[in-house]
Amino acid sequence: SDFVPGIFKTISSKKGMKNAIKKGLVKINGEIGYTADYIKGGENIELYQSKIPENKPTIDLNIEVIFEDDYLAIVNKPAGILVSGNKKWTLENALSSNLKKSAKKDALHRPEPIHRLDYPTSGALLVGKTTQAVMDLNKLFEERKIEKTYYAITIGLIEDSGTINTEIDNKTAKTEFEILRKLSSPKYEFLNLIKLKPHTGRRHQLRIHMAGRGNPIFGDLKYGKDGLILQGKGLYLHASGLKFLHPFTGDLVSVNISLPKKFKKLFPAI
Repeated sequence: SDFVPGIFKTISSKKGMKNAIKKGLVKINGEIGYTADYIKGGENIELYQSKIPENKPTIDLNIEVIFEDDYLAIVNKPAGILVSGNKKWTLENALSSNLKKSAKKDALHRPEPIHRLDYPTSGALLVGKTTQAVMDLNKLFEERKIEKTYYAITIGLIEDSGTINTEIDNKTAKTEFEILRKLSSPKYEFLNLIKLKPHTGRRHQLRIHMAGRGNPIFGDLKYGKDGLILQGKGLYLHASGLKFLHPFTGDLVSVNISLPKKFKKLFPAI
């Protein structure tokens, strides 16, 4: 702690650095640092800074918790709520009241969402509860070691399952889709229940890819077809599954959240 002040713009005193170390916010060569650690020179020293201000409000919203331990959690995001942002009514502001406080040294003052789901999308959202977990989970996403599975209902005839490789914003984007059920419809021609596996994480990727091949996701106000929206039912896109190796225990974490009722009304057999 004597050596580090001056390295980071946000910490200018020994006391401030000791507090940061005690909270588990400082990493030395990828490991959580301690005040007694000796710095020889040449070490990689990192300071974790939470994206969530400590004075952000909390809201009383019941969120289903699918998986939780001291390091991370997976929650079922309802459709019709932002994951984060400047507004009070976000899922991020509801996490503290739904998750248990981590007992780890580097426990965050507030749990942090690791990725995003669009406002109208429901389903599995990964959350970090410690500084190390947030960094490790972000790395898993960057290395594409977290497998995500979505289900959607799309409009129009789809003959076969396939892969879409159309770039988004001049960046590589890849989506696999599999047809599970088809339903003929006088108004929509066909409705299809499909499974989607994104191999990249571009903004609105699944919605853009399906709309681009002429099969927009049912209820998509942004990328869908005019006049083919079922009023009041929202977007038929659900993040059902997450699969990855737990960065601390090494165990396989695999969750699958059942489809919302609105899906089952159109496809009762699922």
